[in-house]
Amino acid sequence: MNTWLKNALYRIEADYQRSSDTHLVRVALPQAREVSLYLKDESTHPTGSLKHRLARSLFLYGICDGNIGEGTTIVESSSGNTAVSEAYFAQLLGLPFIAVVPDGTSQEKVDKIGFYGGKCHFVPGSQIYAEAERLARELGGHYMDQFTYAERATDWRGNNNIAESIFEQMRFEPSPVPSWIVVNAGTGGTSSTIGRFIRYKSYATSLCVADPDNSVFFDYYQSRNAALTLDRGSNVEGIGRPRVEPSFNCDLVDRMIKVPDAATYATLRFLEQVLGRRCGGSTGTNVYAALRLVAELKRAGEPASVVSMICDGGERYLDTYYNDAWLEDHGFDLQPYAEQLDAFFEKGEWNELSGDEPGYDPCLEISASDLPIRATRTSVDRT
Repeated sequence: MNTWLKNALYRIEADYQRSSDTHLVRVALPQAREVSLYLKDESTHPTGSLKHRLARSLFLYGICDGNIGEGTTIVESSSGNTAVSEAYFAQLLGLPFIAVVPDGTSQEKVDKIGFYGGKCHFVPGSQIYAEAERLARELGGHYMDQFTYAERATDWRGNNNIAESIFEQMRFEPSPVPSWIVVNAGTGGTSSTIGRFIRYKSYATSLCVADPDNSVFFDYYQSRNAALTLDRGSNVEGIGRPRVEPSFNCDLVDRMIKVPDAATYATLRFLEQVLGRRCGGSTGTNVYAALRLVAELKRAGEPASVVSMICDGGERYLDTYYNDAWLEDHGFDLQPYAEQLDAFFEKGEWNELSGDEPGYDPCLEISASDLPIRATRTSVDRT
C-alpha cells in the first residue's frame, strides 16, 4: 500500500477508537414493565448522527476499492446529516468535499457542511443525483452515492457494526435477544446491515422498518415495483424517499409501519418529557412504531424487549419540529397522538385511533406474512 493510503486508514481507525461506541438508553415505561424499550443513541457520534457510521464505511469502501486517493475530490448528493459526516471525514483526510444540494437548502445546513470545510453546489432538487455524478466526473473525483452503496459498504457480519453493537450491549438485559429491532430507511443501509446480521447469527429477532408520509418504501414493500416514484419527498429529514433506492432490501424486513408525520412530531414531544432531551425527527418515527410493538407485546403478556435508535439530536430542528408555529403552518395536529402516547405511558393502554379525531391520519402496517409469494426485486436504470 502507498503511504497516503496507509495514513488514511490509520486516521479513520484512530477516529473510530476515539469515538468508541454509543450508549444504549433504556426508556422507562412504568405501565409496561414486562416489555423493555431501548434506544441506541447515535447522536453521540462526533458529527451528531447515525450517518457518521455510514460516512466512515463509505470512505473505507472507497479507499480500499481504489476510488479514493490522495487529492481526490469527494462529491455527494445530500444536504443533511450524511453530507455533514462525509465533510468531517474528508477534512480528516485532507480531501476536498462538495455536497450537491437542492436549491433552498437552509443556511443552517450549509453552515454545518462548511464547518468541516465542505462546499455546497446548488441545483434544483430533482437534479442532485445526476449533477453529483456529472460534477465528480468533470473534476476527476469520486461520487460517494450513499443511496447505492450504503448497504454494501458496511461489513454486516460484524466488525462492531451497529447490529453487532446492539446485541453485545443487550447481553445482560432481562430479555437479551430483542423481539423487534425498529429502524427507518433513508438509504436502507442500516436496515440491510441489521437484517443480514440477524440472519447470520440466527437470532429470534424480527426487523421492523418505520416509514414516514411521502415515502415510497412502504408501497414498494407491498408491490416490489422498483419504478415507484413520488412528486415530493418526506417532511421528516433524512428518511423516506420519493424513489426506491438500491440499498433498501425489503426481503430482509419482517414488518413495515407507515407512521403519519403528526405521530412522529407528537412522539418527539413525548420523548422530551420521558428522556428530558430533544431528539431529531426520524427518532420520532422510529419510536412511535416501537411503542406500537411494545403495546402489542405487552398484550401478549410475555417478557420481551424492543430496540430502536436515536438517530440525531433535536437541536438542529428547533425552527421546525419543535416550533408550534411551523407545525400549525404545515397543518399538523399533534393532539390525537399526544393523547394516545400519554395514555400508554400513564395507564399502559394503547388506544387505537378511530379515524374520527381531527387531524388523524391512519397508521398503516403490513407484515411479510401478509404478502403474496414474493416477486424477484427488479432494478431501475438510474442513468
